[in-house]
Amino acid sequence: MLVALMAKDKEGALEIRKANREAHVAYLKASDAVMQAGPFLDDTGKMIGSLIILDVDTMQEAKDWAAGDPYKNADLFQSVELIQWNRVIGG
Repeated sequence: MLVALMAKDKEGALEIRKANREAHVAYLKASDAVMQAGPFLDDTGKMIGSLIILDVDTMQEAKDWAAGDPYKNADLFQSVELIQWNRVIGG
């Protein structure tokens, strides 16, 4: 099952994001569950959140993955949504 993780950063948290980015990217790369990932950007190109597409067997597996994300552990996010997603176009 595909799950979209959509996270929005806390206001003014860019420095937290930058300080934990290396660990976050390493976590993404080490996981077989991550299909696609990248930051949301504001109108100026500043990172303000994350979109990650996970390929997991259960929603609990997606929740467990999200709980281990270094960004979550750094308390970067204002909100996180995990929503089952159906890919129609793209590979």
